[in-house]
Amino acid sequence: MKSKATSFDIAYAAGVSQSTVSRALSDSPLVNPETRAKIKQIAADLNYKVDKNASNLRKQKSKTLALLLFEDPTPDDSSINPFFISMLGSITKATAKAGYDLLISFQNLSDDWHAVYEDSNKADGLILLGYGNYTDYEHKLAQLEEQETHFLRWGAPDKNHPNISIGSNNHEGGSMIAKHLISLGHKRFAFIGEINAGAPELKARYDGCLSALHEMGLEEGMLAQVDAISTEADGYKSTVSLLDKFDGDKQLDAIVCASDLMAIGAIRAINDRGLKVPQDIAVVGYDNIPASGFSTPGITTVQQNTMLAGQLLVTNLLKLIHNEEVKDILMQPELVVRRSCGNASN
Repeated sequence: MKSKATSFDIAYAAGVSQSTVSRALSDSPLVNPETRAKIKQIAADLNYKVDKNASNLRKQKSKTLALLLFEDPTPDDSSINPFFISMLGSITKATAKAGYDLLISFQNLSDDWHAVYEDSNKADGLILLGYGNYTDYEHKLAQLEEQETHFLRWGAPDKNHPNISIGSNNHEGGSMIAKHLISLGHKRFAFIGEINAGAPELKARYDGCLSALHEMGLEEGMLAQVDAISTEADGYKSTVSLLDKFDGDKQLDAIVCASDLMAIGAIRAINDRGLKVPQDIAVVGYDNIPASGFSTPGITTVQQNTMLAGQLLVTNLLKLIHNEEVKDILMQPELVVRRSCGNASN
């Protein structure tokens, strides 16, 4: 039996994005007449049928946005990564300012996000924060696109799912960290954090570090990389393994952590070995969560503009809801220098 044609089939045949197909089939003025005609002809040739019931439901407005958080491993009962707390506040304020209510829930990774939220008229659109392993999560984005759900996500842009992401330039952030450490005389690095396809943002931070090392003529400067999730416990455990590996030869003089939570664990592990940060080993984090400034020593880290991110997520989602075009946005990060790097000559 021949499978039913989808909007992705039409997009592939027409050489356009799935969102363009959706707009064309709804006669959006954002798609030029020639492209609309071409897409409609392909849809007819493929015998594609729009789900009228779902379409009618999506035209209703609840004046509510849904914010779906991914549950992260935390030492308390919050299950919310501290990085997202400030972004959550920004999203709440921006939503209220726009005259909308905000429905907040954890992502349960069910197979019917569209039915639970937009198609059931609980919300006009979705904001997604966090995702766990991206390779397990990506098909959910395709599902939402197929159902023509209005949604945006915080994360790295993906060419397979364009115009749905607000994120930070993690490659630049990683490069800034490495260049700062090098400027202080550090030359032998380790990186704590996953660098596989399931963690594209952390991999970009690692790649940024490598790029800076190559640029500065220190191609052999990345001595080790250890997979770890973004928790204090994993930061501690990974640092212990690094200290065991490099004990006695003094090869390692800086640890770059893919998050501040990992950096907090790394500092504790170094202290427990009777070593000092930054005198013996420098430590850098990422995210600039509040705890990074109160650690001893304070952690050099990278600030992502969570206030602006929240505002952009709401503003652009409302544009999508009103059938206006949006683009992926990659914001520039900022290096926040504290004492955990020190000066390698000290």
